This record gives sequence, C-alpha cells and structure tokens, in this order.
Amino acid sequence: MGSDGKLPGKSANKSWWQRFLNVSFVAGFLLVLLTYAVVSQQSQRFGAAAAAVNSPDDVAAVSKQSIRAPGEEAGLAQENGGQEKPAEDTSGDSNQDHHQQQQQQTGQEWRPKEDPAAVTEEPPKRDDTNAKPFDNGKVVCTTAGPYSDTCDVFGDVRTNGTAHTVTLVPATSLPERREWTIKPYIRRSMSGIPEVTITQLDTTSAESPAPACTVTHRVPAIVFALGGLTGNYWHDFSDALVPLFVASRRYGGEVQLLVSNIQPWWLGKYEAVVRRLSKYDAVDLDRDDQIRCFPRVTVGLRMHKEFDVVPELAPDGQRLTMVDFTAFLRETYSLPRSAPISLKNQGEDGQKKKKPRLMLLHRGHYRKLVNVPEIVKAAEEAGFEVAISDPHFDVKVEELARAVNSFDVLMGVHGAGLTNAVFLPKGAVVIQVVPYGKMEPLAKLDFGDPIVDMELRYLEYSITAEESTLLEMLGPDHPAIKDPESVHRSGWDKVAEYYLGKQDVRVDVERFAPTLALAIDHLRQH
Repeated sequence: MGSDGKLPGKSANKSWWQRFLNVSFVAGFLLVLLTYAVVSQQSQRFGAAAAAVNSPDDVAAVSKQSIRAPGEEAGLAQENGGQEKPAEDTSGDSNQDHHQQQQQQTGQEWRPKEDPAAVTEEPPKRDDTNAKPFDNGKVVCTTAGPYSDTCDVFGDVRTNGTAHTVTLVPATSLPERREWTIKPYIRRSMSGIPEVTITQLDTTSAESPAPACTVTHRVPAIVFALGGLTGNYWHDFSDALVPLFVASRRYGGEVQLLVSNIQPWWLGKYEAVVRRLSKYDAVDLDRDDQIRCFPRVTVGLRMHKEFDVVPELAPDGQRLTMVDFTAFLRETYSLPRSAPISLKNQGEDGQKKKKPRLMLLHRGHYRKLVNVPEIVKAAEEAGFEVAISDPHFDVKVEELARAVNSFDVLMGVHGAGLTNAVFLPKGAVVIQVVPYGKMEPLAKLDFGDPIVDMELRYLEYSITAEESTLLEMLGPDHPAIKDPESVHRSGWDKVAEYYLGKQDVRVDVERFAPTLALAIDHLRQH
C-alpha cells in the first residue's frame, strides 16, 4: 500500500510480495477501524471498506513521461512542448481495507453525527484579506472545508521543491510579508505528508529577496501529494484521481503537476489518466532543486465528498460532475460502450435476443460470497449472462476498464471492487450487497451516493442474519446477531471486527430474486 513508503521497482521479488501481502491483510483489517466513527459520527469520512483489486507485483514499468527527475533535459524541454514516449503501464490494487488505515494515518477518532450528509463541503471561506489586484498577484487560501486545505497563488509565483516553498513576488511595493503552511494531501490530518509554505514577499525588505527563476513556465501548476491512503483502490479514486480531475480539467492538459511524496508506481499505474490531465512530465517536487516560475500555482487538491463531486464547488465555475469524470475515463481508456444493452425492442423483426451481462465480483477473503454457483444460476434464470471476476495483482487498469465496460450490471459485496463502477456505461446497474449489521449508512456513503451521481442505477440488497456466516459462527444470542446497535455503541473496532472482518455472505437466492428483476426491468426501460 502506498501510505508513507514507496513501493519497490523492478527489483521487487517474490519474498517481498509475500511480506507485502501479509502486511496488507493485517493492515487491511486494522484499516477498517477508522470510518465507523464516520457512520455514527461524521458520516462522510467513510471510505470503501473492502479490499480492492491488488497492488502491482512489479511496479517498475513507470513511464519516463510520467515522472521527471529534477535536472533532466526533459524537465527543461517541457517549455517547448517536449514530451517523452510513454512506457507500458503497470496495474493492480492493494488488497486492503481502508478504514483503519485512515484512522492510523490521521490519528483521529471520529464521533457520530446525526445527519450522514453533513460532511458535504459547503462553499468555502477564503483568506484573501490582503489580496491585491491581479497584476500585482494575490494568494487565496481555503481552509474551512471538512477535508482539505488549498491555496491559489496568482501572479509572479516561484516554487522551490526541495525547500517545499511557493513564493509570490508582487510586481509593485508591498510592505507586508505573509505566510500560509498547508499539507498538499487531500486530507489535512494525514500524517507523513511534507508541508508546503506559501509566502507573499515583502518587496520593500532587502532581507527577503525573491529567488531567481531557473525555469520559466508559461502554464500554471498544481502542487499535490501522493502517499497517505493511496494504494487502496477506492482511495486512489477518492483521494487522488477524482480531485485531480476537478482541479486540472479546466486547463485542457496545459498544466504542470508538481508531486510531493511521489509514488512512481502510482503514476505508472494511472499514467493514461495523468497524461490526459497534463501534457507535461510530472515533477518530483521533493527532489526538485530548480526555481520554477509560473503565472499561477494551486497548492493542494480539494475533496468535496468522498468519491464524489459537488458541481457548485468545482473551481472557476466549471460545475463538473461524476458523469463528467466517468465520461473522461471512457475517453481516456477508449471504452466502446457509453450505454448499456437495451431490452426494450428486442425480439422484433425476428432478431435474436441478446442477454444483458452481469459481472459478479468474487472476493477471496472476508465478506466473500460462499454460494456463488447458486447466485450465478439465479442470475441466469433471471435472464443474465454471468461472468465471475476476481482481478489479479498484475491486472492493468486499461484491461480491467475494458472488461467492466462490456457489462451491463456490476454486482458485489460492499468493498473497493465496486469502485470499478466508474468504467460502466452510463445507465448501467450496480448491485451492492450490504453485510449484516446495520451497515447501510456506510454502504450508501461509500458507493450509493457516488453511483447515483454517475447516473447509474443503484440497487442495494441488505442481507439478513440468516444470510450471514456470523449466525453459525456466533449463535443467535450473540450481541452481533441479536442486537447490532449495541455493537455499534461499543465502538467502530467491534463493528469492523464482526461485520467487516469475520463475516461472509450466503445470499438467499429466492429473497434476492426481486433485486435481479429490478435490474432487468431497468434495462428494459432504458
């Protein structure tokens, strides 16, 4: 997982992977312990509690175009539009849950709030009290949102990567020096992320001369940090790809990315997306000893909601949505289907009927489906062509995206594999199987709301105690079976232990049949 360390490159060997996977499963379970606080307390801090598709075995296939080491010729050539040929992308996802890791990294224990929707960011407060006219430059910092801090710096802006500074040099005399210090990671409370200091110089003082430019850029820049929770598939999207899309889309690729706490494997894995957002090689900020001059620099990415976008909060009045994001991904990976199969007029004119396709996500560990053959048979009887998916460690994102896009329905137990809904054609169906234990608020916030905002049809199937392996394991009188609310009151660690960490699912196919029928009906009406 890409928390605070970098994954190894081509020298990664089998023994490393064994250690990594062992740590992954332990960390994955521990990771799960952070978000309950969100369900009960600040419900939008939920992440995707499941393991995703897994982290790359060999992360060395990182393209030279994706990362530029400071001082390389390509780094200076970017002003003339110089680009290097991309290398082959490597893919895979960490097999870990994110909730406990989020608590470990942030060091925060979340308490419940009554309204799960309360964590959606409101229009932010801005610190621009001393902002001068644009030709003299200005700094506008936004620090009041529930997750992120950001600063927009306009004018003569100079970055010093190794010093982690961004400096505004006013064009005319400005007798006041001001400073702001923020973490450029999407979650301000994340540990292990270097801070960046933004300074508005006092141009009347000889004690603080402006650093001389060594590289001058004609395009703006975005400074952001990786690491943290990236490496978990759901967090790769919620904490990085979605907010990076929102921050950079307005520039049409004409923006320079300056990446702190750089994770080469991550940039390689999502190279196709990063390359479409920026035409220029990403700069490793922590090792960049150049003084780079820009007309505008945004420090930090902003998250409006977990794995979601609030159109009103998109910068520069763009009003971007999750529909825009998923359309962007379909374009990026050249996905052929923008709409699911239509069953409305099938069989007319003697044409052979086609069956809608259902991808069944099969987890290999906790919260796995234990009666897959029965579920497959029920889905086939409902009219679906069914395929079981269990992506491997080394699957490439583009291959996974094309596979998911060929289906009309994505079904799985609550977990990060449902993140792949971003690759479905618009109007397709997602069925989330919710584990026993009053886990519906978490399921809705992690996936239900974002999936609806993608304009997909969202169906939720909550299992009963009889469909949970906990009943046989613990007995009917155990509090986890008899009184889930008491388990929630005891704290997130017990919720994660029983309902996310020990529980598998045996779907009652007769009870599940109406959910399958709803999916078919939607495709008939689409």
